[in-house]
Amino acid sequence: MEFGFSEEQLLFRDTIYKYAKNEIVPLCAEADLKSEFSFEIWKKLGDMGLLGLPFPEEYGGQGADVVTCCLAGEALGHAGVDSGHMLALGAHTYLCTDTLFKHGNEAQRKKYVPKLASGEWIGCMGLTEPGAGSDAASLQTTAVKKGDRWILNGSKTFITNAPIANVCVVYATVDKSKKHAGITAFIVEKDFKGFSTGKPFHKMGVRASTTSEVFFEDCEVPEENVLGNIGEGFMYAHQTLEWDRSALLAPFIGGMQFMIEQCAKYASERVQFDKPIKSFQAIQHKLADMKVIMEAARLAVYRVASLKDAGYPINHLQASIAKAFVGDWGFKVASEAVQIFGGYGYIHDYPVERMLRDAKLAQIGGGTSEVQRLIISRLLTL
Repeated sequence: MEFGFSEEQLLFRDTIYKYAKNEIVPLCAEADLKSEFSFEIWKKLGDMGLLGLPFPEEYGGQGADVVTCCLAGEALGHAGVDSGHMLALGAHTYLCTDTLFKHGNEAQRKKYVPKLASGEWIGCMGLTEPGAGSDAASLQTTAVKKGDRWILNGSKTFITNAPIANVCVVYATVDKSKKHAGITAFIVEKDFKGFSTGKPFHKMGVRASTTSEVFFEDCEVPEENVLGNIGEGFMYAHQTLEWDRSALLAPFIGGMQFMIEQCAKYASERVQFDKPIKSFQAIQHKLADMKVIMEAARLAVYRVASLKDAGYPINHLQASIAKAFVGDWGFKVASEAVQIFGGYGYIHDYPVERMLRDAKLAQIGGGTSEVQRLIISRLLTL
């Protein structure tokens, strides 16, 4: 496989990196400490066009390809932007808005995409349920047709952006007996009767992203808010994996580079036994291993992105390899970063403390590392 970046893409990445480092990063530590979503950061992301990056200009986007979207995410992570706001961006742009754009009719696109692309509205996706996480086909939220409306009943959990979202792409079943073939997507606005959200969860990491349960109690959804075709919702949700295994992983790649640079600087300045700790082989090996992991993870993610840009259907083997590798080995990089900083790495004053907490999510969200290994092993034994 051969791929590279154009000068325009590299310039774009550098522009995002510098902007984020100067304008966004100074706001991140406080947001994480307070477990608060920052609308100021959100506006800055919108002003840079990052919330609508992959969508055509006519809908308020920039028409960027997947690799460019990955470069943007990597630049944000490299600058030191917290994973909470990156998760909020990912759920908004790639899980909600992109699904709506791909499968919505023209009226739906015109109504929702421009507002979402600008950041005026915030979006979320409602798939995971208390009893249906990795086994999404077993979801229990129901949708029953009643006149010119669909009545939704059920609940979702771990929904990123839910407490602040204006619109949610919701997956519900019109026929439980059909399993995945009964799942249908709906566009639900926050003001629809019967829609509500729970109290935001207090999470270990990605604290600046606001996450909660979502409830549907005879929630009334107009017929025109059915997204795509009846019974195709599971396929739509499955297609979000293309983003989950590429653009949503890219900030973690940038975060690894950020940690490596922070550790290299600290190891040069920290003196023990009359010499900087970078002179000790144990530290040298940690830094070398971190760099090897980062480069391998980067190649895995951009391979998935480049295949998607080339028009190939999602390669589930390569996508799951990328997800499992970034999740497990990215956590290793974060753990080693804290170890290099020692006691200082365990306090909030240094960003590696936050990044260790944030890194854990990559092993869980969007399909656990165990599920990725299950997919990989099944594909190897077909």
